[in-house]
Amino acid sequence: MELLKAILLGAVQGLTEFLPISSSGHLVLGSKLLNFQEQGLAFDVFVHFGTLFSVCVVFRKELLAMVTAPLAVLQKRADAKLTRFFYWDIYIIMATLPAVVVGLFLKNSIEDIFANVLLVYCMLFVTGLLMTVTPYIRERKVQLNCPRALLIGCAQAMAIFPGLSRSGSTIFMGMLLGVNRETVARFSFIMSIPAILGAVVLQGRDLLHTPPPVESLLLIGAGTIASAISGYFAIILLLNVIRKNKLHYFGYYCLLIASGGLLYTFISG
Repeated sequence: MELLKAILLGAVQGLTEFLPISSSGHLVLGSKLLNFQEQGLAFDVFVHFGTLFSVCVVFRKELLAMVTAPLAVLQKRADAKLTRFFYWDIYIIMATLPAVVVGLFLKNSIEDIFANVLLVYCMLFVTGLLMTVTPYIRERKVQLNCPRALLIGCAQAMAIFPGLSRSGSTIFMGMLLGVNRETVARFSFIMSIPAILGAVVLQGRDLLHTPPPVESLLLIGAGTIASAISGYFAIILLLNVIRKNKLHYFGYYCLLIASGGLLYTFISG
């Protein structure tokens, strides 16, 4: 049963990391509903590695271009495509800075934040509201630049609160700034890479001091594989949904879950 729970939670992580319904919020709620005892620091870190792998697979061509672009620009042999990805390297750095600052200052408070189920429901409600208004945001087709990337990064930093979707917040901010929906979605997926790596580095010291027991490695491995597979399909699905401008359906889902959870919390006392 614990193995099945690990696979389910890994799949939930993969789906919700990229779908705008909050992976952290669903992991908190899922682990409590399933009473999964192994859902600790090590499990969280490795299922995030699974989603990291999936985003690298989907955007492997873009990532390769971003890696080669700086050298090509320095050697003055970059074409228009490589030049564009060179600027994306700069934008990703700008967008990552707010998350680094928030992560450093709130590192000791993160576990306490994740223990607050009421906060999860409230933030899911906020996510739902953001997604339900996306069809009414007019697309102005402006280009990404450093200030816009920084603002999108601030939206990502706010998603440290469980229940507030990282992908939903960043895509919403990009759309609010007038950036093309699909462009900001791709940018959001790629900017998740340093965010995930940064979270792993911040928690790495604690994980080295308290490594997971050997008997939990199978559960962690199963959860990681499940998160990688589900994350891959979640990215493909969300890109298709964004092209059709149907993000509000995710908003209805978040509002339903949040309203039901808040009602249950208040009734149960």
